[in-house]
Amino acid sequence: MKYAQFNKFCRSLPGTTYVMQWGGCHVWKVADKVFAIGGWEGDNEAYTFKVSPWAFEVLPEQPGLRPAPYLASRGLKWIQHYEKPGLDDKQLKQYLRTSYDLVLKGVSKKKLKELGLTVEQEMKAPKGAVISKKRAR
Repeated sequence: MKYAQFNKFCRSLPGTTYVMQWGGCHVWKVADKVFAIGGWEGDNEAYTFKVSPWAFEVLPEQPGLRPAPYLASRGLKWIQHYEKPGLDDKQLKQYLRTSYDLVLKGVSKKKLKELGLTVEQEMKAPKGAVISKKRAR
């Protein structure tokens, strides 16, 4: 995947914003929270995204993937696709969407409403994910 494709995909997700920061990285946010970063690894395309605890344990075993520099060292569950073979474009898009969903789950209903997003969009889980809801007391 090239940065143009990465940016096009991230732009297609509802309520996203883009900023170029951190030395020329393509940074995508939802509700002012980062969910994807393109850049960071010299001349090669590199993509960084939030993952579940399970994926954080499994993905670094795959060549071309590693815990994200800086973020993972601070206890955050982020992975960086930094070289081939890594993920194919379809898999990368799935993980970018999962990252978006994980970040969106932490956004208040008030903020979702301000962004024009619905609770259904917030709760859309990645395929195969299990979501548990705690009862309010």
